Amino acid sequence: MTTIEAVRAVPGVSGFFFDDQRAIKQGAEQDGFAYRGEPVTEGFDRVRQAGESINVVLELSDGTVAYGDCAAVQYSGAGGRDPLFRAEAFVPVVEGPVADALEGRRATAFADNAALVEDLAPDGDRLHTAVRYGVSQALLDAAATARRETKTGVLADVYDTDPATEPVPVFGQSGDDRRGNAEKMLLKGVPVLPHGLFNSVEKVGPDGGRLVEYLEWLADRAEELGPPGYDPRFHVDVYGMLGELFEAPYDRAELADYFADLRDAAAPYPLQVEGPMDEGGRAEQIRAMAELRDGLADAGVDVDVVADEWCNTFDDVRAFVDAGAADVVQVKTPDLGGVQRSAEAVLYCRGTDTEAYLGGTCNETVTSARACAHVALATDAKQTLAKPGMGFDEGYMVMANEMRRALARRTDRTTEVTADD
Repeated sequence: MTTIEAVRAVPGVSGFFFDDQRAIKQGAEQDGFAYRGEPVTEGFDRVRQAGESINVVLELSDGTVAYGDCAAVQYSGAGGRDPLFRAEAFVPVVEGPVADALEGRRATAFADNAALVEDLAPDGDRLHTAVRYGVSQALLDAAATARRETKTGVLADVYDTDPATEPVPVFGQSGDDRRGNAEKMLLKGVPVLPHGLFNSVEKVGPDGGRLVEYLEWLADRAEELGPPGYDPRFHVDVYGMLGELFEAPYDRAELADYFADLRDAAAPYPLQVEGPMDEGGRAEQIRAMAELRDGLADAGVDVDVVADEWCNTFDDVRAFVDAGAADVVQVKTPDLGGVQRSAEAVLYCRGTDTEAYLGGTCNETVTSARACAHVALATDAKQTLAKPGMGFDEGYMVMANEMRRALARRTDRTTEVTADD
């Protein structure tokens, strides 16, 4: 029987930065790669600051080692998320209460071990989502190592799923280099693109016209640069900026007309628009998103709306799905805590008219991204995010290659390894 002998926590770096979203929305001025102005979200020392992580190391009784990385989203502390994650503050938590709970437990018992960590509350409060996220990755790695199985296989066994037999479509994110990076995506035939980072009225255009023009350009370049038979899906994230342009209470006809302009600009490619508005709370967001979705359906405007803001936890995902408030929900992996919660959120969408996008953040690490590739495969998600980083190529490589390796291993297996007891 392979057991967890020791739990170590090593402070590390992440793939991008923490940004104070509220300060940016309130007008913090970009200064090169930094921002001028004072932070307004609790915990931030400046509007943009270096991302952090904790490398979790599990030493197993058979001499092998398993890994996971604690990481938090770029816009920490915004939209109902957990506060800013500082590695130094949480190393003692991982090496203290978390280690105490896990040491001596069977490495193969992923579901039980992950549930134990998810429910830990050493000071009366649950562990920060980033801690649960990283430790669960290490537990998944430990179970796969001890069982000589892929992480996809471990998750498929836990949830009794039929994993994807082809790589899940990868969604590339461009950062602010929304033209140069989009052209890279087109040349590589990326299935879903480009994200776009339209996080200010200035980027969308005071009347929304810049977003329309961008989609027209993107459709033209897809035809010019894409490989033969290329049929991508366009997905842009507008960070609530359309709500800033049109202002609540929204005129249904006016919004439908604008979304029709976006659809026509993107043609002939399907279009998804993420985070059209930010209403400041979950109930308000669900109501506005549901009304928008109904309005687009009534007007015959074929654009999918994607939930992000205020859709953070498993309970949030369930609330959006139950209310029919989105065509697609982003399962923002670090915000759900353990990776098993992300798997459960994707699976909750099955049998509904809402699809699941297994997302995350540019501010993750290679280790966390690779773990998420297996969640995507095990649950056969609609799409998964290229991560970490904002350079596109690196994150796309990490996710695409990890899925291909996992699929090759599962295809090549000729015998089934049974977990030890």
